[in-house]
Amino acid sequence: MRQVEIGPERDGQRIDNALVTLLKGVPKSMIYRLLRTGQVRVNGKRAKPDTRLNQGDILRIPPVRVAERPAEEGAPQAALAAVAEAVIFEDKHFLVIDKPSGMASHGGSGVSFGAIELLRQARLKDHLELVHRLDRDTSGVLVFARTRAGLTGLQEAIRAGEVTKQYLCLMVGHPQKAKFDVNLPLKKSVLQGGERMVRVADDGKPSLTFFREMEQYAGARLMQATLGTGRTHQIRVHAAHIGHPLAGDTKYGDKEANKRFRERGLHRLFLHASHMSFELDGRAYGFSAPLPDDLKSVLDALSTKGKSTRRPWVG
Repeated sequence: MRQVEIGPERDGQRIDNALVTLLKGVPKSMIYRLLRTGQVRVNGKRAKPDTRLNQGDILRIPPVRVAERPAEEGAPQAALAAVAEAVIFEDKHFLVIDKPSGMASHGGSGVSFGAIELLRQARLKDHLELVHRLDRDTSGVLVFARTRAGLTGLQEAIRAGEVTKQYLCLMVGHPQKAKFDVNLPLKKSVLQGGERMVRVADDGKPSLTFFREMEQYAGARLMQATLGTGRTHQIRVHAAHIGHPLAGDTKYGDKEANKRFRERGLHRLFLHASHMSFELDGRAYGFSAPLPDDLKSVLDALSTKGKSTRRPWVG
């Protein structure tokens, strides 16, 4: 059994990310298995993958044996090229990509290489940490930290509600108002098969989403969703709860509606992280990613089906 005292360089870091560097060569699937089964402890207590470490914590790590592999497994060159082309900003503190749909934020649960693993392999000299996450199907702005100050500073800003996160999404049907908010608590659970599900529940965590209509289409509305809080699947669950799920959402959406949108070329969740902004050490940061071509094509197809009303929007 190994015990590690957490120093200032890991203060505020997620435990799963810390274990990736502390257990070099250990597959992420094994790291998450150790966490799920309670073998990793912080100050004697079981830890979850999103547990954040604090300076002075005592991290207990069980002995792990890894079978030797004949050669280091590398990511496919096409995947490395894709993540390199996706970079839209970098400076001393941050590296930002316009994440393609289908690319996970990180590896695990059957995914060998997520965006963070690909970037670490493509940029061996950089120390990169994932600041926040996007669902695998969601495209758009994803921020990585290149320094500890960038990581802890932005994570603290996120916790304090000082970061603006905006998404573009296609809602099924026609909401009665062009501008409204959904303020409903959300509770996360894990099904027997390991699938994560989120639902509206009185004993859930406070969750707030601001919706604003951007464009009108026959049978759908393009909406801008601004996060008041950042819960798992928040936009998707809030939209579904009010009776207007997101197009292409196979988890919380409408099967019949999804079938109709597939006929118009939609083959994934219509959710795109279009903008993120914040301030750090007196500097204002703002990152934007345009709507991807596959989603633009869906809107064009919907325009040919019926009359659409387009409002000015940035993205």
